[in-house]
Parts: sequence; structure tokens; C-alpha cells
Amino acid sequence: MANKRVLITGAAGFLGSHLCDRFIKEGYNVIGMDNLITGDLKNIEHLFKLKEFEFYHHDVSKFIHVPGELDYILHFASPASPIDYLKIPIQTLKVSSLGTHNCLGLALSKNARMLIASTSEVYGDPLVHPQNEEYWGNVNPVGPRGVYDEAKRFQEAITMAYHTFHHVETRIVRIFNTYGPRMRLNDGRALPAFIGQALRGEDLTVFGDGSQTRSFCYVTDLVEGIYRLLMSDYAQPVNIGNPDEISLKDFAEEIIKLTGTAQKIIYKPLPTDDPKQRQPDITKATEILDWQPIVKRADGLKITYEYFKSLPAEELSKLPKEFAKTLKNAGK
Repeated sequence: MANKRVLITGAAGFLGSHLCDRFIKEGYNVIGMDNLITGDLKNIEHLFKLKEFEFYHHDVSKFIHVPGELDYILHFASPASPIDYLKIPIQTLKVSSLGTHNCLGLALSKNARMLIASTSEVYGDPLVHPQNEEYWGNVNPVGPRGVYDEAKRFQEAITMAYHTFHHVETRIVRIFNTYGPRMRLNDGRALPAFIGQALRGEDLTVFGDGSQTRSFCYVTDLVEGIYRLLMSDYAQPVNIGNPDEISLKDFAEEIIKLTGTAQKIIYKPLPTDDPKQRQPDITKATEILDWQPIVKRADGLKITYEYFKSLPAEELSKLPKEFAKTLKNAGK
């Protein structure tokens, strides 16, 4: 019997590449697809020698053709960091609308089960804490973050429409802050930004007063949750994340302690519509998938820090000036 085949879009990205690894490990034939607008082939170059892996350099916002049978589709093609979706807003909207439509059409034609990567950003700047799947969110559709938040909300809507109207087997994962090796050092998110600044000997930049919170889930825990959701019979959205909440000020202090550096924390104005609180309610994931995170933040951070330290010197020396400029323009 031939191995089952899975298509993973956004395969050269942080999460997509780890999913490729997991499905190869589980014995699948994996088709990776990426247009490399934010992905990096270095994340999957170790897979090119494997007969179980093939790569398509393709933009999912355009018609997708994959010959042969297909059992699963995981749609992870989307800019996910502020520096990306503020810089390429139109592509961000298209990949979650046109791209999701194309993937769902492929799933329908192949009779494949499809999982989409949604996000905690569908909750916007939440008025409910922690956030559960029944909360509809507090999103500004015309704010600078709207291109990402509303793209993901539309993605969920069209996925559910294909599920109810065309009876496509679909799964929706709402991903909360995730970290681990293969993150881009200067992608604008707090964890790589803090570590990058520490490695360069710079003071750590906290936006606002640092009281806003985040909850960080290590990548192997996240991938395990995604895998269990795909294999489950549950079609409604499910939060996957680590409910261990921490303020960004305290998190910056953790990074300074981890790196053994002597930087201080400096404060800058909070970007427009930046969420004040972010903590997943993972009751559904625990009850339906028998899943919960097991990697403690201290352990995951050590692994991630060692990964960033191993990067070439030219990567470490890149200053996130473009991100600061983008944020400034977005706040106007």
C-alpha cells in the first residue's frame, strides 16, 4: 500500500518546515509548496535528498495543480509577523482568501481532508480573557493589523462554508504565540526581537508599558496539537497554545537573564491595535484531543537561544530598522 500524501503550503516557513519534518517522520509522502516570499529553503534543505519529499515553488493565490492522489492538505502559507504583513498587505489578504479558496477547491477535487492555520489574532484586542473559541473577537477591520486579522477571519468563514455546503472534511486550528528553531531573528515578534537585541548588545525594546501579555508555546508542542486535530473528527475551531501567560516586561527580563547580558529595557509607544492580553483557553484541545503543552518555557527558550546563537554573523548583525519604520508608518 502506498504511503499517504500530504500537501503542506508555506512549507519553507517556520511552522511549515516543522510540519514537513513531522509528517515525514510519520511515514507520509510530503509535498511542500511555497513561493518563498517569507519562507526560506534553508528550513527544508535537509529534506530534498528524501524520496518521500518533493517541493513546488508556487504561489497558492494562483491555481494549484497537484497530480495524483492527495489525502491531506495543511494550509500554512501566510505572512505571520507584523513586519511581513504590514509590508505586504495585499499578498497577506490574497493568500488567506484566494489561496484558501484554491486549497479548498483542491481538497474538494481530491476528496482530501484540509486543515487551515488560523490564529489568535482573530480575537483582535480581546475583551474576554482568557480567549475561548466561542469568543467572536474585537477586531478593527480598517486598522493596520486588519489585513492579517480579517484575512484569517475570512479564511475560517470560507473553510466552514466548504465544510457545510460541499461536505469537505475541514479542521481549523487557532494558533497562539509559538517559538523555536527556524524562527526568523528579525521578524518583528517579541521573542526573536528580544534575543536578537541581546545578542547584538542592544537594549531590549518593549512597546507600551510592558504590561501587555503573551503566552508562548514551543514548536514541538504546537505541531503535536496540530497533528492530533487533523486526525480528529472535530470541525470547529480549536485553540492550540500554551496558557502560561507572561507580561512582555517580565519576558524581556527573562531574556536578559537567559542571555547573561547587561542590557536594560527601553520603552516605546504601543503600535496601533496591539493586543493587550493574549492567553488561550485550551479546554477543548485538552478534552477533545487529549493535548496540552509539555515543554516548559525555560527549556524551550534555551534551545531557541542556542539556535539563534548558531546563526551566521551576518544574520545577527541585521538591525530591524525596517520593522521600526513600518510600525511607525502603520500608527499614523
